[in-house]
Amino acid sequence: MLTTGRGQAEGFAGAVASPHVLTSLAAMDVLSRGGNAVDAAIAANAVQGTVAPETCGIGGDLFALVWRPGASTPDALNASGWAGSNVSAESMRSDGHETIPNDHPASVSIPGAVAGWFSLAERFGTMDVGSLLARATHHATEGFAASDEFSRATSTRREDLLRSESGLELLGGSETVTIGDRVRRPLLAGTLTRIAHEGRDGFYAGSVAGDISEATGGLITLADLDGYRPEFVEPIGKQVMGSVGWTIGPNSQGYLTLATLRIFEMLQPSFDPDDPASHHHLVEAYRAIAQERDDVVTDARHAPMSATEMLDDERLAVIAAQIGETAGRFGAPDPKPGGTAYLCVVDAGGMGISLIQSNFHGLGSGIGAGASGFLLHNRGAGATLMSGHPNELEPGKRPLHTLSPTIWTNDGRLRLVLGTRGGHQQPQLLAQMAAHLAQGDEPWRAQARPRWTTEAFSPGSVSALRMEADYPSGIVADLRSRGHDVEIVDGPTGGWGPISLIAIDHDGLRTAAADPRVDTSSALVD
Repeated sequence: MLTTGRGQAEGFAGAVASPHVLTSLAAMDVLSRGGNAVDAAIAANAVQGTVAPETCGIGGDLFALVWRPGASTPDALNASGWAGSNVSAESMRSDGHETIPNDHPASVSIPGAVAGWFSLAERFGTMDVGSLLARATHHATEGFAASDEFSRATSTRREDLLRSESGLELLGGSETVTIGDRVRRPLLAGTLTRIAHEGRDGFYAGSVAGDISEATGGLITLADLDGYRPEFVEPIGKQVMGSVGWTIGPNSQGYLTLATLRIFEMLQPSFDPDDPASHHHLVEAYRAIAQERDDVVTDARHAPMSATEMLDDERLAVIAAQIGETAGRFGAPDPKPGGTAYLCVVDAGGMGISLIQSNFHGLGSGIGAGASGFLLHNRGAGATLMSGHPNELEPGKRPLHTLSPTIWTNDGRLRLVLGTRGGHQQPQLLAQMAAHLAQGDEPWRAQARPRWTTEAFSPGSVSALRMEADYPSGIVADLRSRGHDVEIVDGPTGGWGPISLIAIDHDGLRTAAADPRVDTSSALVD
C-alpha cells in the first residue's frame, strides 16, 4: 500500500516512510528482492539525493541509528565529515569574516554520506552496494520529473548553479526548471557508476576526489578524503513518556529532543493536546534547553559535556525549575535552516533504520564538484570563528550538526522510528510529534496536527512562536496571555517537515505515515 502526502499505510512486512515517492519505491524494491532494512535505506538515500538534491546528496553528511532484534541498544553511525587540513579560523578572521559564509569553500567539510553507505553495508547489509545504486543511476540517466521543491530550489539558487558543470546539469540548459520537467543528471550517473564499480575509492580517490579538492581551493586535500572514515559511536538514550528514546550524541544536537521531553515530564505528567498548559510547557521546555546548544554541541572530542551529562536528570531538573506558567526569557542559538532528507525503513524481520542525510542549506554551498555531477554541502558553516570556542573551526574537527534522528523502544522492542528535516528546528518538531504519539494519536492524526516553531528567544526577549493556522483559537489566546508572541502562518508549512515515521505495535503491525505538508512525502507498507 502506497500513501502519498497524507494518511498512513499498514501491514506486517516491510515498511518505508520518506520524503519522496521514488525514494520509498526504491526501498520497497530492495525489500521485495530479499534485502534488509539497511540495504533498502542505502538504495533509498541514493535515489533521494538524485531526484531531490535540494534535500540531500552525495556531497553531504549522514547519521543513522540501526535497531537489530534482540539488541539492547541501537547501533549509531556518525558519518559526518570534519574540516579539511588547510582551513584556518585565524585566516578567516584576518580576512574580515565574523562567521563562515554559506558559500565559502571553508563551509565545505568532508562529505561523509558515501563512506556511511559502505560502513552500514559492511556491518549490516546483505546486498552489494553497487547493486543498491542501480535505481538511482537509472533515474540520473533516464530522467525524473521535477517536483515543486526542486523547481523552487533551482530557481532560487540559479546564479550559484551557473558556476559549475555540476550545477548547470540541474538546470538542464534551461533558464528555469518547472514542475514536471524531465531532469537528467548524466554526470552524477557517471559518479554513481564509478562508486558501484570501485567502492568508496570511487568517491574518496581518483577524479571525484580531485574535483572535491579543487572545488574547495585545496582546503580539503586528497589525503583528507582518502583518510576519512565514519565512526560507530555509542547512542544516547533516555526514558521519556513511557518509552526509551535513542539518538546520536554530539556533534549532533539530537539530545535536545529527549531533553525537551524529559523537562516537560518534570512539569506535567502527560501531554494533553486540548490543554493550553501542555503546549506552554512543551514550548518552554524546548526554549530552556535549546539556549545552551551553541555552547555545548561540537565534535565530541571537544565538547564541554559528555552526552550522558547532557541528559542527566539532576541537570535537567535545575532547568525545569526555571520554567513558570508564563513565558520565560532565554538565550538563543543562531538559526540554521536546513536542506535535509530523513527516511526510515523497518523490514519483515524487525530490523529498523533511522537515517538522515543532508546538504545543510538547501542545495548546500552551491559549490559544484567539477564535472562529478553533485554539489558540496556547507555543513562546515555550523562551526564558529570565535577564538577558543569549543566549536571553533579547526582542521580535522567536526562542526555542530543539526541532524537529529531517533529510534524509540519499549521492553526491548522497537516501537517507533522517527525523524524530520528542518535544520535547527528538528528537535522542536520531533518533540511535538513524540508527545502526540505518546498521548495516543494514530500516526496519521499526529502528522495532521498543527505545529509550532520558534527562533526568537534571545537574551531579554519574550517568546515568539510561529503557529500553523489549524491551532484552536483558545490555545492561541492562552499562549498569548502567558506572554508568548504568536504569529499565525497560513496553511501547512512545508519547511516544518516532512516528518517520516513508522510505528510498530505489540502485534508487530507496522504503520507508516506520510506528512501532508510536502506533496512528495510518501509511506509504503508491504
